[in-house]
Amino acid sequence: MSGKGAPELSVRNVSDLRVAVIAAQWHEKVMDGLVDGALRALRDLGIDEPTLLRVPGSWELPVAAKALAGRYDAIVALGVVIRGGTPHFEYVCQGVTQGLTQVSVETGVPVGFGVLTCDDEEQALDRAGLEGSHEDKGHEAVTAAVATAATLRSVSEPWH
Repeated sequence: MSGKGAPELSVRNVSDLRVAVIAAQWHEKVMDGLVDGALRALRDLGIDEPTLLRVPGSWELPVAAKALAGRYDAIVALGVVIRGGTPHFEYVCQGVTQGLTQVSVETGVPVGFGVLTCDDEEQALDRAGLEGSHEDKGHEAVTAAVATAATLRSVSEPWH
């Protein structure tokens, strides 16, 4: 299971952070789980008014993240790519991963990576945070992005 070894993140005093969630529309059931997990994580953190933006697919996540980066303290990208019989899977996964990394590094805005890259739909459902799922990657992506934003904020504040 890929969740082995995940850190227990403690995130506090972040209710004032501005967070945007960008979610693809492909694989509706999986995406519903990811979005629900992300929004639940934000509520748990006291972030009551996040922005939720839907894009057609995972390929569109980086450009949307780039457009929003200057207005938010953290961005969470949610999507799912399921392996098929062509190299399309590798190209999309690589492009999305590199694109989201580039946005984060160039802008300094943390981008939570909630893009599932799975061999089949069963693997995706098991990570979507649905009832019976073993993992909740939407929730995890929010927690990671917000924890990173809080860490960055703490190092940018004046030292006393």
